[in-house]
Amino acid sequence: MSEIQAEIRLPSQDLRDDIPFFTKVLKMRLDTIYPADNPKVAVVSGHGLRVRLDAGATEPPGTLRILTDDLGEFAEGARSLTAPNGTRIEIEELNPPFVMPDTEHAFVVRRLADQAPWVIGRAGMHYRDLIPSRLGGSIIASHIRIPDGGPVPDMVHYHTVGFQLIFCYRGWVDLVYEDQGPPFRLHAGNCVIQPPQIRHKVLYASEDIEVIEIGVPAEHITTIDHEMTLPNDKIDRDRLFQGQRFVHHMADKATWMESRLPGYKVRDTTIAANTQDVAGVQVIRRGLGDPVWTQHDGDILFTFVMEGALTLEGEGRDPHRLEPGDAFVIPPGMRTRYNAPTEDIELLEVSLPGRFTTTIAS
Repeated sequence: MSEIQAEIRLPSQDLRDDIPFFTKVLKMRLDTIYPADNPKVAVVSGHGLRVRLDAGATEPPGTLRILTDDLGEFAEGARSLTAPNGTRIEIEELNPPFVMPDTEHAFVVRRLADQAPWVIGRAGMHYRDLIPSRLGGSIIASHIRIPDGGPVPDMVHYHTVGFQLIFCYRGWVDLVYEDQGPPFRLHAGNCVIQPPQIRHKVLYASEDIEVIEIGVPAEHITTIDHEMTLPNDKIDRDRLFQGQRFVHHMADKATWMESRLPGYKVRDTTIAANTQDVAGVQVIRRGLGDPVWTQHDGDILFTFVMEGALTLEGEGRDPHRLEPGDAFVIPPGMRTRYNAPTEDIELLEVSLPGRFTTTIAS
């Protein structure tokens, strides 16, 4: 197989100034230089980068970003520099700390019948944004569908994220996860959480599959892992990924119990227990008794209507009759009532944190 290399070309006004800067300040190495009697081109490399400094180049000097786990030592602690040739150097943390934005609490109702058409996104998937404000960047909730089934052109990847849920709403999808054994099929009504940095891959989807995907925060980094092949040889289903354990919740194995909301019952997905209460996920159905007014003290409480209908009543708000495909967010401290539910009502509820208090409102 032939060898291939790639390099970035930058202009140089004087290699005698540029070479010491790139080799001593930026700690790159000099690989080639020519011609010997009056050098016009020098190639330096380092930090996964190959740079061609060319006196004959006419393009702008550009910007180089260098990521390091020792900001205090590299380039004597400088965070930005300008090379003699004009190239701007930005020096940033290799692994910046994960920061959760503060939630901007709001009462949100998103109705399928009222919103704009679906948006075609990555890999031909159709997206609906269920929380357009993103609550200040603290969460993204997407209703995703793939009209045509078949193999999914995905790669092994992971997310730098605080919490991520995939709930299969319609159809099914084949998935594989790091340390979790062979690929499996995620059926409608079932869900998985993708703990921070767990490697995974989507393999195959049924026709007209629909999923609800929750990501916290709204903007997070996805990284392709070019080295790992899935499934991998190791199986460790109790492994913690930054304090969270992988969960594959299956509806047919769940137990129904009394809900925090009078008049309803729930099946718990065990996600709160396996994320150390970072988040909780429950499916809610009609139970015994009449719905009442309640309020909660959680940070984020998101709900998606999967089946049936109900009337969402909120303090100081007009009531909303909600049907499948609709979604809403209830801010902490707001009095609400999930009134007049149909017998087939089924709700997906996601809360952050997983454990919070609900009180009966007077």
